[in-house]
Amino acid sequence: MKRIFGSKKPAPTLEDAISNTDGRVDSVEVKIRRLDAELSKYKDQMSRMRDGPAKNSVKQKAMRVLKQKKMYEQQRDQLMQQSFNMEQTSFATENLRNTVTTVNAMKQANKQLKKQYKKVNIDKIEAMQDEMEDLLDQANEIQEALGRSYNLPEDIDEADLEAGNFLIFNNKLIIKKKKKKKKKEKKN
Repeated sequence: MKRIFGSKKPAPTLEDAISNTDGRVDSVEVKIRRLDAELSKYKDQMSRMRDGPAKNSVKQKAMRVLKQKKMYEQQRDQLMQQSFNMEQTSFATENLRNTVTTVNAMKQANKQLKKQYKKVNIDKIEAMQDEMEDLLDQANEIQEALGRSYNLPEDIDEADLEAGNFLIFNNKLIIKKKKKKKKKEKKN
C-alpha cells in the first residue's frame, strides 16, 4: 500500500517549527522596517506642509501605516513568544534525554560493580594482608640480623660511649689548634 499511496509525511520536529517561526519573525520585521520608512516619509511631508486638507490626508495615511505597524509588532511579539516557548520545550526535552542516558549509564555501572564485587572475597583479602604483615616482619628481622655490628663489645653502656665521643671531639680540637699554631710560625 505504501508504494501506491506513498508513505506518511514525517511529523515536523521542534527544531523545524522553531526555524519556521523565526523565519516568520524575520519576515514581519522586514515589513515593520518598511512601514517605519513610510512613516518617516509621511512625517517629513507633514513637517513641510501647512495645515489644511492635504496635510490631513497625509496624516490619515500615516495613521493607517502606524496601525499596520502596531499590528505587525504584535504579531512579531507573539511569534517570538511562541519561538521562545518551543525553545524551552526543546531544552527540557534534551535535558530529559540526557537524564535518561545518565540513568542508563548509572544502571550499567551498578551492574558492573555488583559483578566485580562478587569476584572479591574479603576473607581472602584479610588473609593476604596478614600474610603480607608476617612477611614484612620477617624482612625486618633479617635486616636487623644483617645490620649487627661485630666490633663493639656488648657491655659498653651509653655513658662510656658519650665519654669516648667527648674525648674524640677534644682530640680533634687540639689537633686543629696545633695546625693553626704551626701555620702562624711558618709565616713569621
